[in-house]
Amino acid sequence: MQYHVIYDGNCNLCVTFTQLLEKFDQGNIFDYIPMQNESALAQFNITSKDCDMGMILIDASQPDRRWQGSNAAEEIANLLPLGTVFISAYRALPGMKQVGDRTYEQIRDNRYNWFGKRDNTYNSAYPFGCSQQPTASSGGL
Repeated sequence: MQYHVIYDGNCNLCVTFTQLLEKFDQGNIFDYIPMQNESALAQFNITSKDCDMGMILIDASQPDRRWQGSNAAEEIANLLPLGTVFISAYRALPGMKQVGDRTYEQIRDNRYNWFGKRDNTYNSAYPFGCSQQPTASSGGL
């Protein structure tokens, strides 16, 4: 794994995004940590309060190199095949970055009301600290 994605494992939208990313990436670039896993977060000096500002992406080789919120979503897309083309176009359009940031904030702040909250935290098929093989007990693929 090259990057750690910290997501809200209780948010239906966040889990759906994580599952799509899992299917596309299959553990090649990303592994996943639900923000409810406080012991894993502690390894990066991240608290659940830090997660209030949205998803977090951490460079595994340089853990101090991090992105959060809409910047994390953009960097994830940027790391995917052909993602650079789409992110460059998005950023080149005047005002789109600001619109994207505000849209992300609205979704983040209303995610449970708009998309629902899961009864159980979703744990990825490609969890932090494990090999690329999906686990049989994961809620994933």
